Amino acid sequence: MSSSILRLVDIDRSFVETLLAHYGLSLTLVADGAAIPGSFWGDDEAGIIGHTVYARGDTPIHSVLHEAGHLIVLPPERRSEVHTDATDSIEEEDAVCYLQIVLGDALPGVGRKRIMQDMDAWGYTFRLGSARAWFEQDAENAKTWLIKHELLTEAGEPL
Repeated sequence: MSSSILRLVDIDRSFVETLLAHYGLSLTLVADGAAIPGSFWGDDEAGIIGHTVYARGDTPIHSVLHEAGHLIVLPPERRSEVHTDATDSIEEEDAVCYLQIVLGDALPGVGRKRIMQDMDAWGYTFRLGSARAWFEQDAENAKTWLIKHELLTEAGEPL
């Protein structure tokens, strides 16, 4: 596993912008050292307000994808109501974790394996001890939720 978490500055930001635009979202870059608007966790973690994901260059990619995932799983008409905290639903949170892993494959040079490693390094906790074990062995409910909401195909590919 990599000793450092992959950050927005480490990849071509245009791929993230294109991915988010596909879902009707935008990425707004915040100046280095500035507070990130809509960040639930603070520090370098991504934030969400309405249809926008906020991040700095030092924001982890997994955080950008996670917060974007919160907006993606919502119907567009509900997105405008979101500021910082998107859900209290365990099912929706699980779906967002699953989706962020899948979306890692849409970013060249990132991939789901790296997203799972970084989730573990950040401190996500899962019953089976790792993001990968959860994704491969314990996340059927999250995958089913995403399929039901027409965000994934039956094969697990994003729509």
